[in-house]
Amino acid sequence: MTTLRSVTVPVGERSATIGLLEYLVLDEQLCWIRRQEGLVGFGEAARFTSSGPERFALAQQWWRAALAGADVENPLTQPGTGLVAFGSFAFSKRSPFESRLVIPEIVVGLRDGEAWVTYTTSDPEAEVTAETAVDTLARYLDDLPLYRQSDPADRIMPGMLSESEWKNAVARSVAHIAAGDLSKIVLARDIAVELGSPLVASQVLRELAVRYRDCWTYSVDGLIGSTPEMLIRVESGTAEARVLAGTLDRATAPDDEPDYAKRVLAGSAKQQHEHQIAIDSLTRALEPFTSSMTSHSEPFVLELPNVWHLASDVRAELAADETGAVPTPLTLIEALHPTAAVCGFPTSVAGELISELEHMDRGPYAGPVGWMDGAGNGEWGIALRGAVVETPTEVRLYAGCGIVAGSNPAAELEETWSKFRPMLEALGLDRPRVVPRRPSEFASAPAAS
Repeated sequence: MTTLRSVTVPVGERSATIGLLEYLVLDEQLCWIRRQEGLVGFGEAARFTSSGPERFALAQQWWRAALAGADVENPLTQPGTGLVAFGSFAFSKRSPFESRLVIPEIVVGLRDGEAWVTYTTSDPEAEVTAETAVDTLARYLDDLPLYRQSDPADRIMPGMLSESEWKNAVARSVAHIAAGDLSKIVLARDIAVELGSPLVASQVLRELAVRYRDCWTYSVDGLIGSTPEMLIRVESGTAEARVLAGTLDRATAPDDEPDYAKRVLAGSAKQQHEHQIAIDSLTRALEPFTSSMTSHSEPFVLELPNVWHLASDVRAELAADETGAVPTPLTLIEALHPTAAVCGFPTSVAGELISELEHMDRGPYAGPVGWMDGAGNGEWGIALRGAVVETPTEVRLYAGCGIVAGSNPAAELEETWSKFRPMLEALGLDRPRVVPRRPSEFASAPAAS
């Protein structure tokens, strides 16, 4: 591949205090933000795409080659400095969706009060200096952010399955579980949003980052959202994950019962069972790469604006292999994905059943999304609470539910609407009447695992 040259420079005090929302100004930009900190990318210096079962391994090979040939000047030690790649991977190994890594031309980073800009180029004639980095960023920021008003023509359209068809799929899933075929399956469904005027993705991202500041707001090539679930975070040889399973809609909660979420979630055998399957799935896959691992003895209730979740945080010290190398973020996400939290258990059985029942290709939904740097640090979430921008006026939203013994189809349908809510609100929509689905034949979808 073409040799990359990169320089990272600290920037002024103002950038360290205003937060990264001020930099969400373009529709075609990359971002990973939580509580105003993280990374925002502009432009493109290099790109990798692949699909199929080898997508993670091929991405690893490409990234190693990029690092080996790069000339990097980085006086800082913060994760996210130096050469950085953003990425998004397909949920299914059989999906035609192209998984990707993108190295931006400009990255603005902010962490613990320290701000920086990284400039990367493949142009052998370009000057790679601090001045070039600042000037290039300024050019991206020339235009003021755009704003879009809700349009009376905005409407929600059904996806591949109508509501009744999806509830039937849930009932069939419960029957498979009762028959002993599997213990959990995560069923997703989609809806389409048709807008009367072009989407302003940067505005949607700003809305999500403000409303869901404890989630990780992401954007990679038209995949946008704000996920509450961290698949794996790697920093200086330590890995962390946040596992969610078990959901309660806040919209229907009583106002006079402060312990309602704890009572209903933590006190529910169904919710606890679903959560334990997800935790066991992740720790079992992570253990071979660790020297020690700890997690909560009991899940805690994570409070988000739209829902409550049962959550557990897992922390592990990574073990070096026989060559002395510590597992990379890409190695870990390949080993961990898909977890029971987004697929089910056993994974192979759940994956085949997902393909049969959902009648759609999930594409990047519920796949890994995030970033990594040249020092082996990275943050990879699960692409949840998000959408794919298909055209300037068409956006496809996805939401899923963990189905276990005792799951109720009507309740699970309502849970999907609670999970659509973050994106619908950010798009300026509530939950209007859904336009009846146009007649169409179900396309055969690839298997989901």
